[in-house]
Amino acid sequence: MTTFQIISIVVFAIVMALVVSEKIHRALAALLGAVALFCIGVIDFDTGMESIDFNTLGVLCGMMMFVAVVKQSGLFEFVAIWSAKVCKGQPWRIMVAFVLITALFSALLDNVTTILLIGPMTIMLCRTLKIDATPFLIAEIIASNVGGTATLIGDPPNIMIGSTAGLTFFDFIRYDAPIVVVILAVLLIVFKILYGRKLFVDEVAMREVMALSEQDAIKDRGLFAKSIAMIAAVTAAFMLHGALHLESGVIALGAAGIMLLVSKSDLEVALEGVEWGTIGFFLGLFVVVGAMEHTGVIALVGEWLVALTGGDVVLLMLALLWGSAVLSAVLDNIPFVATMIPIITVMASAGVDVFPLWWAISLGACLGGNGSLVGVSANVVLSGIANKEGYPVSFMGFTKVGFPIMVLTVAIATGYLLVVF
Repeated sequence: MTTFQIISIVVFAIVMALVVSEKIHRALAALLGAVALFCIGVIDFDTGMESIDFNTLGVLCGMMMFVAVVKQSGLFEFVAIWSAKVCKGQPWRIMVAFVLITALFSALLDNVTTILLIGPMTIMLCRTLKIDATPFLIAEIIASNVGGTATLIGDPPNIMIGSTAGLTFFDFIRYDAPIVVVILAVLLIVFKILYGRKLFVDEVAMREVMALSEQDAIKDRGLFAKSIAMIAAVTAAFMLHGALHLESGVIALGAAGIMLLVSKSDLEVALEGVEWGTIGFFLGLFVVVGAMEHTGVIALVGEWLVALTGGDVVLLMLALLWGSAVLSAVLDNIPFVATMIPIITVMASAGVDVFPLWWAISLGACLGGNGSLVGVSANVVLSGIANKEGYPVSFMGFTKVGFPIMVLTVAIATGYLLVVF
């Protein structure tokens, strides 16, 4: 290994250690790591900027501003009260409903957008019922990553894989969606064991909720109607972004701009809805991970996986599945998938049947995001919202639940791939 490769690994390890320890804000840890890499010369500023996924940041900023404007209509309170009444105020039923809704929305939208829409609703509902929102938020993070695995547009790695391998939306429905349905069923059992007995609502609070009128929660009926129409339009735009030739970041920022225009809301209010700490964390993390990609560390990991299996397709499939899952728990899964795609393409040109390998990477990278709080953008975003609203989701608190679930879901995916391929 070269000196710069070692330094990039050390800096990444230090940043992750600081994030886990929570002694300083994760955004500060990531930004200091990026600055250190610039100062040492491991990566220059221009290359660092190229490592930043501005599309992801565009989705984050755009949808955070969009949600901040929608929030003024009372839509989230409306949905929260309506959901509680449909579920008779019973928290377990509410958790099941929100887990399934989150998974479905994540399959049709991207994970971050789903979390930005579902998270505020969940917090409003739990406040109404006077119960802790943290178990609901953790369950929704996990459901969003699992649901996003099911389709071509649900998670960025799937978009990258589909584009390179020529896989269609319906290919992902055929190969990824069936196992996602099985995993969701298993997750509901796991959540019942973890949280079922802890979810208790006082009878008085339940009666109070059932007596509430969701119509009274609407603060601005004009904005309420516009918000519903815009959410429907944004959902359609995300589903059709490939045909529209628009990046998801453009759609999100455009939606925020249009929402501000039609609602005549104050721009300052929308900007206050942006989790700037989360944005700062991703800026730094993209540079830190980009340094490992730039120095060839991530490529070495990919080559090591290929060498370890000796070219055997089944062994390589399993190695990619588990390797993608473990690495995606601590790294952003996009650089890893971007590195593995050319390696698999070269193998295909040499006559190797790589079809199973695409699905191994898809399942591993997407399900692996549940391994830690920094595994996927949506995890960090929802934890930021939760912390701001007084329901802390710590790194270790999430990882204690997420990592075992990640291992369980990848084990299920292992059996599925062995049966199908």
